[in-house]
Amino acid sequence: MSESKVSGVVHLIEDTKSYGSKGFRKRLVVLEQEKGSFTNFVPLEFIKDGCDLADELNVGDEIEVVYRLNGRRWQKDEQSEVKFFLNAEALSFRVLNGGGDTMTERVSESPNDAFNEASEEDAPF
Repeated sequence: MSESKVSGVVHLIEDTKSYGSKGFRKRLVVLEQEKGSFTNFVPLEFIKDGCDLADELNVGDEIEVVYRLNGRRWQKDEQSEVKFFLNAEALSFRVLNGGGDTMTERVSESPNDAFNEASEEDAPF
């Protein structure tokens, strides 16, 4: 897994969704980036306790997010096609401008092993 940073303007903040019998939670936040002649939309996932951190965000805030790429292999059964998924998991963020003059940093408390709580049948993708 690798960690990197991305910045942009908050375009969309979805409600937190729960999956499976163990209550795995995730929340999608989409950043918008102007790239010359086109607009780039970057979906980031806040998971578990990190879902609550996104409550501090507002559409229109400019933020910088530290994220980790997670890849996952999924196959319904032995006869099914194998599919691969790539997710950008938000680990922390800071508001560059928006709600106030100061920069705020929030860090997800437990980003590691988040998918261990969801079984293969409960996987949210």
